[in-house]
Amino acid sequence: MMKKTLLTALIALGLGIGGNATVALASGGEQHIEDFDFSFEGPFGKYDPIQLQRGLKVYTEVCAACHGLRHVAFRTLADEGGPGFTPEQVKAYAAGFDIYNAELDEDLPGKPSDKFPRSALSNAPDLSLMAKARAGFHGPNGLGINQFIKGMGGTEYIASILTGFTGEEKEQAGTTFYENKAFPGGWIAMAPPLEDEQVEFDDGHKNDVEHMAKDVSAFLMWTAEPKMMARKRVGLLSVLFLGLFTVLLYLTNKKIWAPIKRKDA
Repeated sequence: MMKKTLLTALIALGLGIGGNATVALASGGEQHIEDFDFSFEGPFGKYDPIQLQRGLKVYTEVCAACHGLRHVAFRTLADEGGPGFTPEQVKAYAAGFDIYNAELDEDLPGKPSDKFPRSALSNAPDLSLMAKARAGFHGPNGLGINQFIKGMGGTEYIASILTGFTGEEKEQAGTTFYENKAFPGGWIAMAPPLEDEQVEFDDGHKNDVEHMAKDVSAFLMWTAEPKMMARKRVGLLSVLFLGLFTVLLYLTNKKIWAPIKRKDA
C-alpha cells in the first residue's frame, strides 16, 4: 500500500512540474497557464521600476476604463521599490482622475493621498489584489504541487488570460463569450482588452500583446505586494542571522562539553 501511494505521488509530481501548467477542468476544457519570466521571481528577484511604469501606463489607458485599484493610494507610486515616481509626478498623475468627495457630494481632481477609483462596472473585479488572489499553478487535480516549484503564479495567470484569447466567440443567454485557453471553463465574458501597438511607450519598448500583458501583470503584482523587496531583505537577513547563531551555538556547546569528554576518555 505504501509503495503504491509513493508511486502515485511521484507520478503526480512528475506530471505537475513541467514548463507550462495545463489543468483539465470538470467542464471538459483545459486551462493553460503560461510560465512567464518576471524580474521579481526568486529570493533575490526585485521589481523593475521601468517595467512597473509601463504596466501602470497599460492599466491607465486600457484597464482603468472598467477595473479599479481601490486598495492602492496614488502616493505609493513614489515609494521605494515601486514605479519610482517623484512627488511631482504622483501629484500630476493623481489629478488625472476624478475622485468622489462625499462631504462636497461631487467629483474632484485626485490628490496623492487619494486611492485609485473603484471598478467602473459592477461585474468587473477590482485588480488591487488580483495577482495574489489568483493562483496560476496547481498541478494534477488541483493539488498545488506546482506551487512548491513556481510559486502561486498569479502574475502568470493574469498574463495568460490577456494573451489566451483564440478569436472564437459565442452568444449565450444574451451575453457574448470569448474563448480563452487560460480561463477556467475556456470562455470569458471579457472581450480581448489588448491589441498590438495599442499603447505607446516612451522608452521604445515592444508594445505587442505579450509584452504589454507582462508589463501590466508585473504592475498588478506590485499593487498586491508593494513591500515584497523589503520582505525579501528581512528574510535574507533573518536566514543569515539564524545561520550565524547556529554556528555560535555549536561552537559554544563543544567548548562547554570538551572538558567532560576528555575526562570520560
